[in-house]
Amino acid sequence: MPGPSALLLRNCRVLDAHAGALSSEPLAVLIVNDRIAAVDRPWRLRIAERLTQVAGAVGAAGAAAAAAASEAAAALMAGTVRQPAKCGPWTVQDIDCRGLTLMPGLCDAHVHVTACTANLPGLLSLPESLVTARAARVLEGMLMRGFTTVRDAGGADWGLAQAVEEGTILGPRLLFTGHALSQTGGHGDMRGKGEDFCACGAALRGIGRVCDGVPEVRKAARDELRKGAHCIKIMASGGVASPTDRLTNTQFALEELRAIVEEAEACGTYVCAHAYTAAAIVRAVEFGVRSIEHGNCLDEAAADLMARRGTFLVPTTVTYQQLLEGGAAAGMAPELVAKVGSLVQQGLDSMRLALAKGIPMCYGSDLLGDLHAHQLGEFGLRARVLPPLELVRAATTNCARLFMQDHELGRVEEGYLADLLLVEGNPLEDISALQQPEQRLKLIIKGGRLVKDAA
Repeated sequence: MPGPSALLLRNCRVLDAHAGALSSEPLAVLIVNDRIAAVDRPWRLRIAERLTQVAGAVGAAGAAAAAAASEAAAALMAGTVRQPAKCGPWTVQDIDCRGLTLMPGLCDAHVHVTACTANLPGLLSLPESLVTARAARVLEGMLMRGFTTVRDAGGADWGLAQAVEEGTILGPRLLFTGHALSQTGGHGDMRGKGEDFCACGAALRGIGRVCDGVPEVRKAARDELRKGAHCIKIMASGGVASPTDRLTNTQFALEELRAIVEEAEACGTYVCAHAYTAAAIVRAVEFGVRSIEHGNCLDEAAADLMARRGTFLVPTTVTYQQLLEGGAAAGMAPELVAKVGSLVQQGLDSMRLALAKGIPMCYGSDLLGDLHAHQLGEFGLRARVLPPLELVRAATTNCARLFMQDHELGRVEEGYLADLLLVEGNPLEDISALQQPEQRLKLIIKGGRLVKDAA
């Protein structure tokens, strides 16, 4: 069991995405273990007191523990421990942030970490061991771009999330929907017209599972929740990567939609819905879906309904641009790439409408295979229609709210998880500060652990 740790970040301008501002003066941030313990001027942090409190909370109270905490605090305040050092049981480190911007780690609400190829029907034939190994590479890439939490919207499972949690795989905190629920012939049914094998979703490598009728959808939702899903994903319309449906299809009967939402809510969680058309969006929102994924064909009536219900929108415009430019090379069949059509422009138009209606938007990428490398490209596309503050909120506070984790994600505040980025520049003025991680992302901290240190 590792001992306690304390990391002091000095001289940083703290970004508050909720308020939409940087701190007016440089502040210091004290991280103890995996949490932010204090955000204040350095001389007001009360470091020794806070370290003593943490030691007492884990059963190390007493004079010896207090002395060790005081020693660790003195080392931090002296500013002489640029590299990790031991002070009794404590590991301490002090970093001068040189006035750079400290902000919450980024969140991506729509990824597919097991989609190691853009050929989703072909994904079904790959060995699970190979898919898992490739997913590890995808996850590491996401973390090194600054994404400290992602929500997998079809494919990842408890085992993969646990591997990240215990440190076996380097990657962002992994929330997952398990297998997305799809009707026969829906967006999660990857069988071709001449194929007739079971599509129940028993393997990790597929992103969906087929279920039809109220009893089956209830059982499927319960099964995904049993296996640890943080929420349930449904395919409420046709999609690009599925071989036998059209984008304009509405999917699942109304009683099936109602049953799935009931099962999720019974477990204290929610449903997110893949939906393109206004008709599909309205059907999903009316039955209590919490987030609409994609939503490229949003219209006024659907937007008004989403705004009234407080439904989140998770646009994923970058995936359409990348599929048009490199989808075939990444493995997608040409006839499926052709389904993309004008979805890029439609997605931008939907975001413009959502902003006008006050619909909360979250960051999503939805990339497949080698196209995962373009994850940060969503910022640039959205910047055509949204101001920088909306872009930052989409990838921080809004995602935290959608995930029902806004009590510990998305802010640089005492008690929150220490998922932090140190960035050169001010993303509230220039979003490109987040699009050049090799040059401008100086620190990545996930759960109090320093993942990248280029400060």
